[in-house]
Amino acid sequence: MSTRVVVTGLGAVTPNANGVDDFGAALRKGRSGIRANAAMAELGFASQVAGVPEGTDAIAESYFPEDLLRAMNLSHRYAAIAALDAWRDAGFELPGPDAEPDWETGTVLGTGVGGMDTTAERVVPFTREGRVRRLGSTAVEQVMASGVSARVSGLLALGNQATTNSSACSTGAEAVAMGAERIRNGQASRMLCGGSEAASPYISAGFDAMRVLCRQFNDTPEAASRPMSASAAGFVVGSGAGLLMLESLESALERGARIRGELLGYALNCGGQRGGGSMTAPNPQGVRRCVGAALANAGIGPTDVGAINGHLTATGADPREVEAWADALSGRPGGLPPITSTKSLIGHALGAAGAIESVACLLMLEGGFVHPSINCRDVHPDIEPWADSIPHEVLEAPDLDIVIKSGFGFGDVNVCLVFCKWDPDRS
Repeated sequence: MSTRVVVTGLGAVTPNANGVDDFGAALRKGRSGIRANAAMAELGFASQVAGVPEGTDAIAESYFPEDLLRAMNLSHRYAAIAALDAWRDAGFELPGPDAEPDWETGTVLGTGVGGMDTTAERVVPFTREGRVRRLGSTAVEQVMASGVSARVSGLLALGNQATTNSSACSTGAEAVAMGAERIRNGQASRMLCGGSEAASPYISAGFDAMRVLCRQFNDTPEAASRPMSASAAGFVVGSGAGLLMLESLESALERGARIRGELLGYALNCGGQRGGGSMTAPNPQGVRRCVGAALANAGIGPTDVGAINGHLTATGADPREVEAWADALSGRPGGLPPITSTKSLIGHALGAAGAIESVACLLMLEGGFVHPSINCRDVHPDIEPWADSIPHEVLEAPDLDIVIKSGFGFGDVNVCLVFCKWDPDRS
């Protein structure tokens, strides 16, 4: 490993909390952010619950001037709030309009669906009604997928690579791996990485049509997201943003930054939509290989993993994922480390999921706990051999040292990240 990559800043906009301190408290308490969604009900969706951040308009109004607010759609707002929080958390002052670009800092900030809310709410109807001139001058920057990274790079005067990645549900975690690779290669000192996804019925409509969203718990929203449960009935759509300031160890030490954790290793692959993999399901061999490659990249073995933050969406893929974890980590029945699903608390935030869940991993390492995976006391029969590894209440783990995070997306694409508690003596 040529360059150690540490985490010096975190930002989070999530359905159960805004800001990393409140998010950490919500994780520890196992507090759900899933609520009834009036828009989905009014539009006749079968699933009428969602994880939507609350209070973000007030935060955005306190962070940004009015003209900038008008230029940002919801995905931009989530990303910008989380980015500014991570920037400040890393110890930086906001640059002024005349500041020199920071040539050593860049961003990889992904999204799964991009500006679909703007497209559906404004571009399509205005165009059809012959009101193109009423779209305004900011429509393109809101619609283009790279709008989120462009927005953040402009706010923070970032002069290094600024790009948007998109790999379905692997997007947020993939962005972290991509940014870390750039730092390891000596091409940047710092990379602000993560993902953002808007809350919009136009984004969730296709999933509702696929019948993959939970429709059986509309009257009890907090019970709807049920990863690893026998009564899991589909995933709950979520939204929000998560950002990590990745930094070379040399840069962090030079400026005396607080180090919140370290990214030991990562891996990316694709199952090729073969061997049981498809556009919507992962090839189990691809998953196992991705986990193994991440461990090798981190220079650790399976027994070094202290906890797993899985992809675990509350669909039929959950048992296969747990079995793949067991194979990859030599986890005989009862032999897996604690395994939890952040999606049980906030739903599936699509392109932002892996980034928000990476923030959760860092907070668990810092706080010495594993957050509960709620709504799965009725463990799926195929997961029962590893039932003792699922924390239903917060698990105090003061010696927790390494957490492994996965993301598996449509297209049979996989990502795995290995985070560890900061230890200056780690070789």
